[in-house]
Amino acid sequence: MDYDQICKSVLDIDPKVRFAGICDETGETKYGGMRDGKPSILSPQESQKSNLQAVGRWGLRKTLTSKTGKGIYAMTEYEKLKRITIPLDDDHLLVVTTEVDADHGNIISNTLKLVNQ
Repeated sequence: MDYDQICKSVLDIDPKVRFAGICDETGETKYGGMRDGKPSILSPQESQKSNLQAVGRWGLRKTLTSKTGKGIYAMTEYEKLKRITIPLDDDHLLVVTTEVDADHGNIISNTLKLVNQ
């Protein structure tokens, strides 16, 4: 899977996608980044902390997969953005942030198509 290309393709889905990045188990963004011209709301350290929290939540979800099945994605809406997380493998998580008024259903659907190719 070409992680850089996935991030670029996610940014191309909709102009309201602010960020598409892939982090590892430490929360560090290894691939992708912010859309050109969009300021980041969080500092790099805050982004890593937020990613690390998301990685931890996915770890907790895994404990229930025998009953619920594998998690496909999670989305949280905040006052200033929406955040979508999609597990790629045991060591990488795709993190996508959008504007609040973005059509997250369309973005999630098209992102899952990219990831599952």
